[in-house]
Amino acid sequence: MKVFVVNAGSSSLKYQLLDMRTETVLATGLVERIGEAIGRVTHKRFPDTEAEEKTVFDEAVTDHKMAMHRVIDLITAPDTGVIAEKAEIDAIGHRVVQGGEVFNRSIIIDTAVKEAVRANNPLAPLHNPANLVGIEVAEALFNGTPNVAVFDTEFHQTMPARAFLYALPYRYYKELRIRRYGYHGTSHKYVAGQAARLMDRKPESTNLITVHLGNGCSMAAVAGGRCMDTSMGMTPLAGLMMGTRSGDIDPAIIAYIAHQQGLGVREIDDLLNKESGLKGICGANDMRDIHARADRGDDMARQALEMFAYRVKKYIGAYVAVLGRVDAVVFTAGIGENDDVIRAMICQDLDGLGIRLDEEKNRTRGGARPIHAADSRVALWVIPTNEELQIARDTVTAVSTSAPTG
Repeated sequence: MKVFVVNAGSSSLKYQLLDMRTETVLATGLVERIGEAIGRVTHKRFPDTEAEEKTVFDEAVTDHKMAMHRVIDLITAPDTGVIAEKAEIDAIGHRVVQGGEVFNRSIIIDTAVKEAVRANNPLAPLHNPANLVGIEVAEALFNGTPNVAVFDTEFHQTMPARAFLYALPYRYYKELRIRRYGYHGTSHKYVAGQAARLMDRKPESTNLITVHLGNGCSMAAVAGGRCMDTSMGMTPLAGLMMGTRSGDIDPAIIAYIAHQQGLGVREIDDLLNKESGLKGICGANDMRDIHARADRGDDMARQALEMFAYRVKKYIGAYVAVLGRVDAVVFTAGIGENDDVIRAMICQDLDGLGIRLDEEKNRTRGGARPIHAADSRVALWVIPTNEELQIARDTVTAVSTSAPTG
């Protein structure tokens, strides 16, 4: 079964074609700057030699329909393709950011599903509309091929009310569905499953803290394969300090800034989402640049690193309390997988929680690997995430077991 994974953004289209018999990637790529004067199309096919691996085009890409046409051409053309025709694609899996409370599993897309996704647009105004565009273009170009929606929020739908409700007047939950939804769900789901497998344990008997650290950051407390709590909230702004997002703050700060500096709601929203986090503290949000500056003695870069690690450490402590027993802490995503310094800072002085890092193992690179000391009561793992593979897996499951809702 060949599954085409689509992640449509407002001005971009990521894609991957996988052969699910072996779970191998046949092709992957990205269309950027859709709607701008000059777009960029990057395409890789496998297996190829390193020199031939990447093909890049710079051209105007007017809309997502044109982007999808270009991608289909690339995966079917003799010189860049991996299939003879698009009819070889058996199913299409779409990343959809916000499923609200309607969807607790991946589902075959029909009119009712699209309307439900559209109804959740106010909860993810930058993402859900773009996801819908990708779905509608795929439906037009792949007539009769099943399309499946895979939701970032689905994995977190097992949270109990005590975890997802905010201490606001209850009517705001009932009327506006204001609650914690959580994001990065496909990543947390994937690494949780991988961790159980690598530890030779059944997911239903394994308790984990999964730590997704990239430009966006989130954590999840996972008990028996089910999410009990997660750090992101109604939006991806809440929780950990991130590249440009503030994470948790005193809500009264918003009114204070508005009063003191005369800023409006939209300006403060931009401030918290685009100018805060690591960037707000030291002026940079690329962790590699921040490390380089800290190594040169930049105090604010060092401050940013310490703040970042401290907040992850606090959530680990909180989730130990939530879970009661923790079998492993799992680091993933760009920073989580590659930044041994940050991992060491996070794990420092956690002996009281049974967490001890092996410094030599922590410095190793590449692939899934344990990094805990021999006497650590809690395992520590680095597991590369693979959201596209998880989306493809969920797509196969949905096509095999689901039916349209109407």
